Amino acid sequence: MRKNRGKWRSVIIGLAVAVMLTGCGASASEKADYAYATESYDNSSYATDDVYMMNMSEAPMEEAMTEEAVEEADVQETGAQQAEMQQSNRKLIKNVNLEVETENFDELYAKVNEKTEALGGYVENSYIYNGSSYYSNDTRDANLTIRIPAENLNVFLSEVSEASNVISRNDSVTDVTLQYVDLESKKEALIIEQDRLLELLEEAETIEDIIALEGRLSEVRYELESMESQLRTLDNQVSYSTVYLYIQEVAKLTPVKEQSLGEKIVTGFTESLYGVGKGLLDFAVGFIIKLPYIVVWAVVIVACVFIVKGICKVHKKRKAKKQMAKAEKVKTETEAK
Repeated sequence: MRKNRGKWRSVIIGLAVAVMLTGCGASASEKADYAYATESYDNSSYATDDVYMMNMSEAPMEEAMTEEAVEEADVQETGAQQAEMQQSNRKLIKNVNLEVETENFDELYAKVNEKTEALGGYVENSYIYNGSSYYSNDTRDANLTIRIPAENLNVFLSEVSEASNVISRNDSVTDVTLQYVDLESKKEALIIEQDRLLELLEEAETIEDIIALEGRLSEVRYELESMESQLRTLDNQVSYSTVYLYIQEVAKLTPVKEQSLGEKIVTGFTESLYGVGKGLLDFAVGFIIKLPYIVVWAVVIVACVFIVKGICKVHKKRKAKKQMAKAEKVKTETEAK
């Protein structure tokens, strides 16, 4: 019995060991299958990422470049709009000094006035010299101060340049934006102070407070009127550009374009001949004009000469008589001795 029990124990222990080994093998197999599946899953995910990255890298470069070009164009357009807005908000005072000459003074003067009125401007100051009737070389000229709307300034200058010969032109631009903004800020501050003073004036109870508030209110109103006057002046100067126009009438226009050496020689020789002829003509005209004065002075000079000669003769005669009388006296005294 004891031997049989030992055998059964051996069998039971062997079966237990076999079951345990089977379970361990199954567990190891499941772990291997799980590891393989996990690796496959990971590899598949990596493969998916690689495919995604490859698809991204193979995106068309033209589309990216197009988007960059669009963004750059938008930036440039925005910058241009901002620059245009800043330019439109700037306060600029434009003045032009223009010197022109013409062979037909009346026609040019009439055209300047016509264009000034047509473009919405006006002549602020005018001085005209009509020349002299005594000399042929006295020509007419005019000094005009013209106010033209700033937006029509270039049109006016072009019209004047086409109708005349421009000798010189000087443009000046003064930026008063900061000054204008500063005045507006001060004006707003004064308006706020004025409203506050009016509120305090309504609440004041004593005479001293009322007098003090009214005194300060008068000062604020005076300063406010001064600010408004300065702003109106700046607005007028900005809205209307000023053109100082000098018109001179000439017999021959001055060449303004660059000339070659031969052209300079021919032009200089021609101008010299013209100057000589004009000088002789002016001398002849001046001589004829002054002839009455010359005749009168000639008569006066001749009369003076005759008078001087007559006085000299009388003086000589008196001197001769004195010498003769003196000689006779000496002769008489000598004979008496």
